[in-house]
Amino acid sequence: MDSEPDHDREGCAITSGSVAIDEQTVRLGARIRSFRQARGLTLVELAGMAGLSHPFLSQLERGQARPSMVSLERIARALGSSQIELIAAATDDLVPGHGTARVSLVRQMEGPQGPFGGGEARILVRGEVSFVPMEFRGTNRSLGEFYRHDEDEFLHVVSGSVLVDLADEGQYELESGDSVHYAGGTLHRWCSRGEGEYHLFIVKERRPSS
Repeated sequence: MDSEPDHDREGCAITSGSVAIDEQTVRLGARIRSFRQARGLTLVELAGMAGLSHPFLSQLERGQARPSMVSLERIARALGSSQIELIAAATDDLVPGHGTARVSLVRQMEGPQGPFGGGEARILVRGEVSFVPMEFRGTNRSLGEFYRHDEDEFLHVVSGSVLVDLADEGQYELESGDSVHYAGGTLHRWCSRGEGEYHLFIVKERRPSS
């Protein structure tokens, strides 16, 4: 585990002599803290799970450090979340108290976009909602590491051919038009069964954070 909070592999710590802390960094830190507290984890426990230093994580939660994408991926995995969900929180799109209107409209090419699993996702909703729908595109032909989170998840294949591996729950070969739902806590990963890009529609349950 790295011991220095400003190590390049973790991110950039903001000192009193550096530029002012930006609002997105503060919101990102607050979101990570709320996810951690909702899962009953201490700072030390989350730091250990993510392979990061406790001082760096403390600075990050207080908005006094900016994580690298590698560090953000480690934190997201440890929290059962994803980089794109944490990034969305930092841009007001999924932050409690923001965008709480009864109607949420996301037009083509709008919505936070970023890494999710072995590809790229776009979140298709704003504000405090009970589920998070995402558009996902990927080309990975290897399964990679398993993901696991407390929330239920639904996956629908829009195009392409996909192998979904649910560990002890089995492997499923899905074609365009097929869907699968798995309960929270289920190990899961997926990859392409053919050439080129595949396109998924994913809906993840969202449980209130502290």
